[in-house]
Amino acid sequence: MTAINQKQVLKQLQKLSPQQIQMIKLLELPTMQLEQRVKQEIEENPVLEEEQSQEEANEDEGMPKEVSMDEYMREAETPAYKSYVNNHSRDDKERQTVLFEGHSMHDYLTEQLSYRDMPSDLAGIALYIIGNIDEDGYMRLDLQSIADDIAFNYGQEIAIPELEKGLKIVQSLEPPGVGARDLRECLILQLERKAPQSDVQKLALKILQNYFEEFTKKHFEKIMARLGIGEEQFRDVVDEIQRLSPKPGNLYTEGGNIALPYIVPDFILDENDGELSLRLNSANVPELKINRRYADVIKRMTSGSAIPTQEDKEAFQFVKSKIDSAKWFISAIKQRQDTLLRTMQAIVDYQHDYFISGDASKLRPMILKDIAGRTGLDVSTISRVVSSKFVQTSFGVIPLKQLFSEAMQTDRGEEVSSYEIKKILTDCVAHEDKRNPLTDEALMEMLNNMGYHIARRTVGKYREMLNIPVARLRKEL
Repeated sequence: MTAINQKQVLKQLQKLSPQQIQMIKLLELPTMQLEQRVKQEIEENPVLEEEQSQEEANEDEGMPKEVSMDEYMREAETPAYKSYVNNHSRDDKERQTVLFEGHSMHDYLTEQLSYRDMPSDLAGIALYIIGNIDEDGYMRLDLQSIADDIAFNYGQEIAIPELEKGLKIVQSLEPPGVGARDLRECLILQLERKAPQSDVQKLALKILQNYFEEFTKKHFEKIMARLGIGEEQFRDVVDEIQRLSPKPGNLYTEGGNIALPYIVPDFILDENDGELSLRLNSANVPELKINRRYADVIKRMTSGSAIPTQEDKEAFQFVKSKIDSAKWFISAIKQRQDTLLRTMQAIVDYQHDYFISGDASKLRPMILKDIAGRTGLDVSTISRVVSSKFVQTSFGVIPLKQLFSEAMQTDRGEEVSSYEIKKILTDCVAHEDKRNPLTDEALMEMLNNMGYHIARRTVGKYREMLNIPVARLRKEL
């Protein structure tokens, strides 16, 4: 039997307090989420409240003057935080948010279906199919899966031919191509709806029906040889197909049936005669202060001569804890602002030439460690500041992560950013002969001749990051 022994072990552990964890989370939040977090804290903590506007302040002029924090909280264990933080600049203007709601594509399809004269069971099948169409206008589920879903949810056995009838009805609705199960069917449905059809449209329909795979792989010579047509006629066919919509659902989306991403920049960078001015975009974040009524409660409790009851002590501890929490939250918001501005200013100084010109080729190689060294902050803190943050410049809204890139050396020993390599790669592809596009091997040789030593697989990686297809798919007539 193993003996039970006791021994002392000296360990050094790093533990984060709950407040430190909350501070880290506040640092990661972008502007829109910070606004929601501040409003949530105001709802949960009755001591916190928004700063009044000038008009509201004038109305309350006759009320007793607000008691300062130092007058009612003088305990040694309470840190002397500031009880007010200003989240607005004097130059900020109030902007009214306009909300609107539009009809979704499914609403249009359902409305059109209600005008059709058909049996109720067939209308129910068509309505169920409409509910399975995605925002692009495609019906991604196969008919057997839909039949299984109806049997499971409603206990009805629907034959595949009946489902095909319902699908045909949906595909006859506007916009043309809606309800297609793949891109080929979508394009064919759009061409079939055009009447009368020209010779070019008939030929385009024939190519989509019989040579779709060859067409997508751009085996144009093979298609022209099989159909016995010339290059000029085939070019007209390609133009006709390219005028079709690959996502018909987007044509009928006004308000949208999904929320489109809306970016609110966290920083605003102004440029005036070569001078850069940086400020936080905190227009929507409420200004915070501590409610004076709770200050009066604490003052009365501490200045009273009577012996406090147990209920008074509990009330005092509750109000004091809420005030401490409010003081910490206001201080954390202020610390977040200082950290964000300190980090972004270091980035602006490091990439000064880029922010002046907006030319991506002037981006210097920069990693998180470079900014950490300039600010004196930890690399993990810089990473949290950069994450999901955007800066508004004179040439657009830029994600901060886009400003960081690895360094590459040229023949002259100079360090260049990978963005410079990508820009050169984009220019090479833009000016290539579309009849004979450049392969990754040819692009590598061109870059090497310019003094940029880069491997072919790196060229392929950058090409994919730039959403540039392979040479065969870039081929044009």
